[in-house]
Amino acid sequence: MSVVICVYTEDRWEDILAAVSSVRAQSRPARETLLVVDHNQALLDRLTKEYGVPGEDGAGEDGPGGNGPRGNGPGENGPVENRSGGNRPGGGGSGAEGPGGGRRRGPGSGAVRVLANAGPRGLSAGRNTGIAASHGEVIAFLDDDAVAERDWLRRFADAYADPRVLAVGGRTEPVWASGRRPAWFPEEFDWVVGCTYRGLPPGRVRVRNVLGGNASFRRTAFEAAGGFATGIGRDGDRRPLGGEETELCIRLGLARPDAVLLIDDRAVIHHRVSAARERFGYFRARTWAEGLSKALVARSVGAGRGLASERRYTTRVLPAGVARGLRDVLLARPGGAGRAGAIVAGVLTAAGGYLVGSVRARRNGTTFAVTPVEGASDG
Repeated sequence: MSVVICVYTEDRWEDILAAVSSVRAQSRPARETLLVVDHNQALLDRLTKEYGVPGEDGAGEDGPGGNGPRGNGPGENGPVENRSGGNRPGGGGSGAEGPGGGRRRGPGSGAVRVLANAGPRGLSAGRNTGIAASHGEVIAFLDDDAVAERDWLRRFADAYADPRVLAVGGRTEPVWASGRRPAWFPEEFDWVVGCTYRGLPPGRVRVRNVLGGNASFRRTAFEAAGGFATGIGRDGDRRPLGGEETELCIRLGLARPDAVLLIDDRAVIHHRVSAARERFGYFRARTWAEGLSKALVARSVGAGRGLASERRYTTRVLPAGVARGLRDVLLARPGGAGRAGAIVAGVLTAAGGYLVGSVRARRNGTTFAVTPVEGASDG
């Protein structure tokens, strides 16, 4: 199994080191870790210096192995010391790849490879670059400001024992910069900060789409459906800010109607939420951007498919969240009014973004592209 981490700024240097360390500490080791740098030469040079020549770390021929492989916006393992001296879940370590990682040849187990994004600026093209350069039969994706619990990859690999499974996602827990969730911030909107939100079913369950920052796909999924669509996904802090994994998963379902996509909430990562993202201004901007993104997704795959899960979310999950907030007001519990108000504001703002995005999409035409993703050479 290969792990792709897309990076774009030196501001997250310590986060990047911690993310890589958490992959190296996996109980079921990764085949390789690919750091894809998004058009930032200084960061590319610094990471190359940190990890050496691409493929240098443990380079060699792969041994025998088994054959394994942001919801949409919608741990039992203890923390170890990260490279910056702080404590976060995950840690350092390496080892040979076990069952579930595929038989493709290439860099040896534990290799960290540093690559430049070979496509246009943005997360989608960076992921496509990682897919094309990887050697595993399954490619997992981890955010650059997150760390994975020790059994993260093992949980993914277990699910791929079923040959129908083409994608598996996990649970993403927020790590708030302030040390605790803001009282006004509703759990139903944790997707705003890239985390698993209230309303997703627990356990290992079949879903429409996985969350891109904590996800894995069989290589055959990309062969069937193509790569991530450029023009939808995140490009630094530019809008729109997401939706690319939703669009890909729906497209995959159309290309492979027999495909099974799962979320296993035991595959856990911990995602850092900066102080700026704890503020209502970011909440408002991100929900607006989600509406813009969903308009592009709907244009790609149709509103019926593109918004099916969102309809359930807005008609069942969110009203229940508002009711809980109002109940907390009656019980004099802190934050209830703020949470209820944030849910209403989030819905209205996302709806506004969707309307504006739909008008722009009709006026300007399609603004994204899907291209085939070639796999790395077996030789």
